[in-house]
Amino acid sequence: MADIRSYRKEKEKREQSRNDYKSKIMRYKLKNVYRVLLVAAAFLAIIALVMVQYKRHIYSSYDIVSTIALEGSAGAENRRIQNSILTYSKDGAHCTNRKGEVTWNQTYEIQNIRLAICRNVVAIGNYNGREIYVQDTDKQLGTITTNLPIHDIAVSATGNVTAVLYDSKVTKIDTYDVTGKKLFSGEANMKETGYPVSVSLSPNGVLLAVSYIYLDAGTLTTNLCFYNLDAVGDSKQDQTVGIYFYPDVLIPEVHFMDDETAFAVGDDRLVIFKGGQTPVNTGTYMFDNEIRSVFYNEKYVGLVFGADDMEHNYMMHVYNTDGKKVDTYYFDLDYQDIFFEEEGFVVYNDSECLIMTYDGVEKFNGYFSKTVDLLFPANGAYKYVMVTENSIDTIQLK
Repeated sequence: MADIRSYRKEKEKREQSRNDYKSKIMRYKLKNVYRVLLVAAAFLAIIALVMVQYKRHIYSSYDIVSTIALEGSAGAENRRIQNSILTYSKDGAHCTNRKGEVTWNQTYEIQNIRLAICRNVVAIGNYNGREIYVQDTDKQLGTITTNLPIHDIAVSATGNVTAVLYDSKVTKIDTYDVTGKKLFSGEANMKETGYPVSVSLSPNGVLLAVSYIYLDAGTLTTNLCFYNLDAVGDSKQDQTVGIYFYPDVLIPEVHFMDDETAFAVGDDRLVIFKGGQTPVNTGTYMFDNEIRSVFYNEKYVGLVFGADDMEHNYMMHVYNTDGKKVDTYYFDLDYQDIFFEEEGFVVYNDSECLIMTYDGVEKFNGYFSKTVDLLFPANGAYKYVMVTENSIDTIQLK
């Protein structure tokens, strides 16, 4: 009997020892878990603090981190073409990358330039001329020769070009690829369709939007048409996949933001369309005030008005590709250009700059140290390329 009791006690001791060991392991594991969670929480808190400080940080100046000499051309103008600089005049055009390297040079004689840009592709035509030069940021893509005088052009990111061609009897709306092959041909006249005042191609070249104006019983009317230049349009009459009528309204601008989103701006409204094959109206915004300027990129469109208060000069309504209003922003800077970024937008002229977030925070409001002709984002937060008369400067706000 004594041996049994002894055995039981020994067994209980071993079980207690195992339980104590398991408890120690569990406590050790829990301590490690707590340590990891504590470190993770601290790390997240630091990230949150940095983000808050980053969002609240106001920049008061900038550093020029690099400068590249730029040979100016008398009478030439500069435009941004993605991350490069397009310089053009009546005598020719060339493209310069951020390293200051000229990637192509095109000579011509054009008195009245018609220019269209889509992402990294540019088309240059001559009003009443018959040639259109097509290039991207790296090279020349081709030259298109038309059989009628050119009045307007649009270009896609694929290099397709739509030209509004005019003679005394009929207006043609022809679309070509970069080799000059005709992909689509339409006709317009004031009695039936109206006169085309704006044309735009989707970046992928599938959709064409045309805004026509005409008189209907003495009333000015806009006829907004969408054409599908792909297989879907082949089964439709004249490739037409959408027609919208606006009596007593002038709509002089229609643009594609991406392959599925287009917008039209009239004298009293903004109209947004969605659809990669058959665009439909997804939003209409009406205005009482005169629209002074329109700016857009692939994600946002901004309409600038005179301010509705006594404290500011201008206000801008911003909308996204979903047709939703982001907000209204007020500013006083007499702008020469406005462009949108991921977190906000930039308003500038040749001597001043305002940078504001979509939350309405002014990140920078100050002056340039040089006369600026062109400004656009560089790689990095609040880093920009500043083009002057004789230099390409990369600046970093601080």
